[in-house]
Amino acid sequence: MKKIVLLFAIGLLASCSGVKKTQKAINSGNYSIAMNKALKELQANKTKKGHQKYVVLLEEAFSKHSQREQERIAFLQKDGNPANLEDIYNGYIGLRKLQQNIRPLLPLSIYEQDRDARFEFTNYDNRILETKASLSDYLFENANELLTNASSKYDYRSAYDQLQYLQELNPGYADMSAKMEEAYQKGLDYIKVELNNDTQQVIPDRLEEELLAFNTFGINDFWSKFHTEPVADLRYDYAMQLDFMEINVSPERVNETQVIKEKLIKDGFEYQLDRNGNVAKDSLGNDIKIDKFKKVSCNYYEFTQLKTAQIGAKVSFVDLDNGQPINTYPLSSEFVFEHIYANYQGDKRALDNNVVALLDLAAVPFPSNEQMIYDAGEDIKARLKSIVSKNNFN
Repeated sequence: MKKIVLLFAIGLLASCSGVKKTQKAINSGNYSIAMNKALKELQANKTKKGHQKYVVLLEEAFSKHSQREQERIAFLQKDGNPANLEDIYNGYIGLRKLQQNIRPLLPLSIYEQDRDARFEFTNYDNRILETKASLSDYLFENANELLTNASSKYDYRSAYDQLQYLQELNPGYADMSAKMEEAYQKGLDYIKVELNNDTQQVIPDRLEEELLAFNTFGINDFWSKFHTEPVADLRYDYAMQLDFMEINVSPERVNETQVIKEKLIKDGFEYQLDRNGNVAKDSLGNDIKIDKFKKVSCNYYEFTQLKTAQIGAKVSFVDLDNGQPINTYPLSSEFVFEHIYANYQGDKRALDNNVVALLDLAAVPFPSNEQMIYDAGEDIKARLKSIVSKNNFN
């Protein structure tokens, strides 16, 4: 019984806290927050007695929000600036959506006042359609103006964005595919990519292909196109130069370490004798045995195969309009091939468990220089992707 009372008290406190927060939101002019909270509670259970205050709060918040939003829209309309049309349109859409969220809950009774909550709904359909038509005309005309008098690629991109929004807003409004394609093509940045090898080593074909595979990198963004094979007569905006300045591959080395291992190991047992020379007994009458130990040793030989590859490179970006460098970033990477195996001479029992597993291994072929360079290039690829992604041309 006490548990039920406690749960009821907790529920009551939570309900009061929710009502206070909703009232505070109204007092602060955050009507949308207040309405969302009230709607959530009432949608769960609109007839619950504890939710009565949410009905009153929703009625108050709706009235104040509708009045403020209508006054804001009226002011924007009076201003007469067509740039306000989108804001006006979204305002009407928001008001209609709010009414649609409340309508399924009606009627909402206020028991203490013996009445239903009052919500003055307005049909915004005609205003929405009229504003949508005006906004569509404005977007189309503004996009055309930008296409005709563009002074930079940003104007073309702005035109594209407005046409795209128009297409989403009013799909039946004229055929805009050709204009969108024109805006897109003229708004693109084309980047010419060059890979230069100033080292005495050959860059593996596979590494070069992967370094230049920008599609698999996921680097091509919407407004940037990277070309690793320049197209004739295409005017490029930027150049990206990947320069390999140093590639070092070490000789193949095998380092040997010899260690003498010694250990005391259990080697049978002997009986403990009493003072009379007889086998001693424990308290249970069993013969007392004493472990015997002996020292064993072996020569342990550990071999380490080692080969390293180091790459030093840089990536540079140049503005081809003025020939000025934008940024240069260093790139470096190292790959280490290491393989350890071992053998022994003597008593294997002298070895620790952590080295015994190495006895089952043998020497392996060293990777080729080409493979070493390729493996070292894995870090270069990841670093290059990060640099290009951050070096936003737009």
